Amino acid sequence: MIQVKPLSPERLADFLKFFDGTAFSDNPRWSSCYCQCFYEDHSVIKWSERTASENRALACERIQGRSMQGYLAYSDGSPVGWCNAAPRHLLHALDDEPTPDAEHVGAIICFLVEPSQRGHGIARALLDAACDGMRQQGLRIAEGNPRVDTSSSAENHFGPLGLYLSAGFTVHREDEDGSVYVRRHL
Repeated sequence: MIQVKPLSPERLADFLKFFDGTAFSDNPRWSSCYCQCFYEDHSVIKWSERTASENRALACERIQGRSMQGYLAYSDGSPVGWCNAAPRHLLHALDDEPTPDAEHVGAIICFLVEPSQRGHGIARALLDAACDGMRQQGLRIAEGNPRVDTSSSAENHFGPLGLYLSAGFTVHREDEDGSVYVRRHL
């Protein structure tokens, strides 16, 4: 039985348990992120120079201050999955990609599922919870940016295109670099 709960200061220990533990067990190269990449303005900071301890501390600060949002999936009381989903205005890495309806958009920017738990519907449960949570916040549009030609689970961290399409998202636009943006009205 999978349970999905919104990120909150009370769930900080679970977030850290997941990120310090199994979240990147098959992709340790990305373990320093703590899902902070999109919360940063990349015109101000150089992401490649950020350390794991800096990102971990910022995640703690943002979670405690409720300026980071997302959802944790639990199996038998332990965190096994994560979805970073937040109102677009919190995600400063997207500031250089303006959209006319940004104040109404919630962005789904990352999925992590413990490798041993993949293929059991956890990402779908996280996606459904993210859409419900954004609707409850008064957002009108959920947006994702899946990659179509991925060769690994790590490259699929934005979520598989098929996942979004099966949840009622439609392709909103495609960029010249092959990026696909999907949307669903909430």
